[in-house]
Amino acid sequence: MADSGAAASRLERLAFPFGTSLTKRILAVNLIPLLVLAGSLFFLDSYRRQLLDERFKLARIEAQITAEALAGATGERQEALLSQIGREQSMRLRMYDPEGELIADSFDLDEPSFTFDDPIAEPFLEDLARWTDNAVNVVVGAPSAPAYVEPEDRGADAWPEVARVRQQGLSQIELRRAPDGTPVINAAAPVGVNGATLLTTRNAVDITQAVRSARTSLMTIILLALLVSTVLSLYLASTIIDPLRRLVLATSRVRQGRSREVEVPRMDERRDEIGLLARAVSDMTATLRHRIDAVEAFAADVAHEIKNPLASLRSATESLSKVEDPEVRAQLVDVAAHDVRRIDRLVTEISEASRIDAELSRATFAAVDLAELFINVVARKRDRGETGTCEVDVQQGDGSPLVMGVPIRLERVAENLLDNAVSFSPEGGRILIRVERGDDRVRASVCDEGPGIAESEREKVFRRFHSQRPEDEDFGNHSGLGLAIGRTIAEAHDGSLSVDQNPCELGGARLVLDLPAA
Repeated sequence: MADSGAAASRLERLAFPFGTSLTKRILAVNLIPLLVLAGSLFFLDSYRRQLLDERFKLARIEAQITAEALAGATGERQEALLSQIGREQSMRLRMYDPEGELIADSFDLDEPSFTFDDPIAEPFLEDLARWTDNAVNVVVGAPSAPAYVEPEDRGADAWPEVARVRQQGLSQIELRRAPDGTPVINAAAPVGVNGATLLTTRNAVDITQAVRSARTSLMTIILLALLVSTVLSLYLASTIIDPLRRLVLATSRVRQGRSREVEVPRMDERRDEIGLLARAVSDMTATLRHRIDAVEAFAADVAHEIKNPLASLRSATESLSKVEDPEVRAQLVDVAAHDVRRIDRLVTEISEASRIDAELSRATFAAVDLAELFINVVARKRDRGETGTCEVDVQQGDGSPLVMGVPIRLERVAENLLDNAVSFSPEGGRILIRVERGDDRVRASVCDEGPGIAESEREKVFRRFHSQRPEDEDFGNHSGLGLAIGRTIAEAHDGSLSVDQNPCELGGARLVLDLPAA
């Protein structure tokens, strides 16, 4: 997976240079295929060559058929045929005798059936069309035909194709170029067996017009496609880049310390990847703000909690040098020792609380039997005498109580819940722990016979350094972090720790640990 990601990254760097904006990339991806399609304009030359090849065959056949018709006709009939065919087929026909002298020309016998267009007198669009034709011919390397020029010598040898027919006795084809760039096709064929020769000339304007028409149609389609693709690409780019720029601006302002006055756009109306990204960034920013607030509040609470025992310790140590009574000095030493233990407990708990998030983010979860975990915690505390005079009962419901988590951290939650229940239970009180499996959750509840928790206090007990303790408990024996640490661990396991709204059957409080089933 890592190799494929690296390969994709290298391919992206190869395809688009560093610093290329997304707009340019989108335009390039959409326009490059159309530009490649535009290159097909140059391949119309093959279409032109195909048309010319077909016209060469037709010109050869026409010349041969006309020569056969002329071979058996009288001189007067030959002139009539030349005039009629030239007029009807828009060709110029010339007939030479065996000595190569011109004996008949359809343009002399009748009105010329075609004339070459003068490029100087033609409009600008025709000049542009000829320039395009010449450019395409240069790009594709098409052979350049010689210009069509009427020779001053009216004899047969003035035309190379006629000269070859006279020498070889086979029909010949020659291509020339009119002044306006259109093709001129000359076809020469022998007339009879006495050495006479026929030369036909046709200005194939229709070939040029067909190629230009195909090129114009294709160019129009390409230009329209380019226009539509450009507009759609810019629209697509705006739907991607503008939201990204808004996100970049918002996150930059958050980074610069203006998080309180910046609202990262969530783009709830978008259901695509950009919307998902916006909501993810917004949620991430809210989480960061929450954590920053928690860190600031935690730092303030730490300073406040440590300041009290430090002040007491300082007062006791300063008074020692001024007190002579041994009994009072002993009391001051006890106060100082108690404050030292309290500070040590606070530092330990604070260190534990600050490490939880970081440790759990790197930990590997394993399957944990939550019922067995509570049984082991209860047995261990009972052996150490940490349950006091309380009777602790662990009950397991139906279903497998397996969850995925870090065993040592889940044990810490169980210990904190048990410690809390013991501290609020009366002498000889009962504590009931029940572990049950739901559809896809495992629920562990800890119920005691203590005074319970008022509705207004049910969230406060999970705050750090919460100080509401039993009246008969010695001050400073608890840091106020136990339940806060427990909730942090539960939430890191995608679970929750809360005070149950339903009354406890033992009359006290019921705290519930809810975790996803394995």
